[in-house]
Amino acid sequence: MKIIIYRIYQWVIAMPIFIVITFLTALITIIATTLNGTHFWGYYPAHIWSRCVCALFLMRVKVKGRENIDKDTSYVFVANHQGAFDIWAIYGYLDHNFKWLMKKGLEKIFMVGYACKRSGHIFVDDSNIRAIKQTIEDSEKTLRGGMSLVIFPEGSRSWNGKMSPFKRGAFMLASEFRLPVVPLTIDGSFKAMPRFTYNMTPTTITLTIHPPIYPGEKGFNTRQLMEQCRVEIESSLPAADRQPAKTETK
Repeated sequence: MKIIIYRIYQWVIAMPIFIVITFLTALITIIATTLNGTHFWGYYPAHIWSRCVCALFLMRVKVKGRENIDKDTSYVFVANHQGAFDIWAIYGYLDHNFKWLMKKGLEKIFMVGYACKRSGHIFVDDSNIRAIKQTIEDSEKTLRGGMSLVIFPEGSRSWNGKMSPFKRGAFMLASEFRLPVVPLTIDGSFKAMPRFTYNMTPTTITLTIHPPIYPGEKGFNTRQLMEQCRVEIESSLPAADRQPAKTETK
């Protein structure tokens, strides 16, 4: 009975409100970033929007390890990708100004894609070598400006709640710019809304911020960094959601 009541609430009440506040946030972001730049307005409207979305759909977000990061330090954050609520959990509760490294296809979403572009988020185009080089150049400009990046090294959401193999891009950027890498574990997002449905289930999502991994004198060993991040991220997942998986080597 509770789930039926929630489904009615989700689709009849919450979803229309979600659509309205999403496009209002996009509009505010587009106008404000055009007039006043991206440092503040490229982050805080979406930060507030994400908290509202979690509250609207009755999701509780619990944060662990916030003391591990400094708000004035640039990081490359790498997180597992259980579901859509990963985005709102990180945006709303990490409490650290950052830019997303996101799929090129998201740029096509009406208003939202343009708002992301105006905010300075970096769209990944891996269709050819020239596009990849452009992504690296865009990332370099962002990171050299004292900003942080958030990346899902799996590339896409999980189909079963477990982590897929990591891709090397996030770790190559961290290695090139010698920035500390912070693993983030998201637990509960798959239950909230898995990839194969738009129906949601109210739950508690836990965001664990692990201690930063700092580069050595010669930078990072990419393979070792990927494996270290995987181990850290899985350490805060329930045993049922862990599985041996090899990182991408190509």
